[in-house]
Amino acid sequence: MYAVYRVLTVILAGIFLAACWDKILHPDQFAQIIRAYRLVPDVLVNPAAVWLPWLELTLGVLLLLNRWASGALLLANLLFLVFLAALAVNAVRGIDVNCGCFVTTPEAGAESMAWYLTRDTGFLVLGLAAVWTGRRSQKYTDECGGKPFW
Repeated sequence: MYAVYRVLTVILAGIFLAACWDKILHPDQFAQIIRAYRLVPDVLVNPAAVWLPWLELTLGVLLLLNRWASGALLLANLLFLVFLAALAVNAVRGIDVNCGCFVTTPEAGAESMAWYLTRDTGFLVLGLAAVWTGRRSQKYTDECGGKPFW
């Protein structure tokens, strides 16, 4: 079970590491994407555009190195849930947004909202599966010095 857990956490690490680079390099473009969601107050758009990619980088590294894994998985799943909710809210409102998940260029928004919702649901399922397999792995439990906090 531990091997499955590690494969899942490495996949999740890859998702976060792939997602953060373009946003770190182009925070101004990422801020425009966040603003287009119409969910974040204007005063928080720029801080979110700078802070969020660095959080993704940190989570990716922690998951890759299997450090503070229970906390990293908790935050990863919360982020997946927030991202999925933001997409769903805009889909219901009829606002077709550029996800901004992996690239910040405007022409990158060619995918449909249905694709974004399906993909992000898959990411959440992967994250929850990592939690589930990690909790059932004796090796993982031993590395955490007992039962993980979730």
